[in-house]
Amino acid sequence: MPAAPLFDLSDTRVVITGGTKGIGFGIASVFVQAGARVAVAGRSQTGVDAAVASLEELAASEAPGRVVGLTVDVADPESCRALAASATNLLGGIDVLCANAGIFPQAELATMTPAQLDEVLDTNVKGTIYAVQACLPALQESGRGRVVMTSSITGPITGYPGWSHYGASKAAQLGFMRTAAIELAKHAITVNAVLPGNVESAGLEEMGEQYLASMTSAVPLRRLGRAEEIGFAAAFLASREAAFITGQTIVVDGGQTLPESPDAVA
Repeated sequence: MPAAPLFDLSDTRVVITGGTKGIGFGIASVFVQAGARVAVAGRSQTGVDAAVASLEELAASEAPGRVVGLTVDVADPESCRALAASATNLLGGIDVLCANAGIFPQAELATMTPAQLDEVLDTNVKGTIYAVQACLPALQESGRGRVVMTSSITGPITGYPGWSHYGASKAAQLGFMRTAAIELAKHAITVNAVLPGNVESAGLEEMGEQYLASMTSAVPLRRLGRAEEIGFAAAFLASREAAFITGQTIVVDGGQTLPESPDAVA
């Protein structure tokens, strides 16, 4: 019998929160093109519908129904439970949860309000935990469950003015990841994270041309990342070949975190 192809994700059942745009859409596009059955989830029904339409164009024409769209507010545990139930029903189960949903509004520390802090922590930290909790029964039933979180270099490795609450949330995700990996190992579920650097997205473009230019100049590879490049890392962590990797992080930043100073990449 010939060996199965490496990183074969055919018919793998994947849920992606925050999957309608940006990095989440890039992750979804990689899984869809690798033959996975994908549920993309977002807060806006309009956004969900548009993402599904785009992803269906990437799916093999002979394999209809590989993409479904669901709405979710990850900051609401009941909404996460509804997402998990719907995805389990539509996909026939869940093998992979890509906990990608996140927000990154700016707020200076001196003027940050409790509401601004809560907004970020509720979505980025609690939302990750709620999504994992909700999908846990299906991941256990899978027997080969994978959790892949989208964290960031900001917080765990670097900092940037205006994003102290965001950085705190992304570092907190990794604290959760390590203990969750230990607790879920007995169910053969792995828990890992991808840490993107600056990636081309509508959100980043809103920061302005000067910001984009400064970020690009700080990357040794002299370009920003592409959303699908985060997806490739997520797909590897979701594969059977990554079954012995858990509680770990992969930095995907074009070397952004390497230089000691701007002179090193001048």
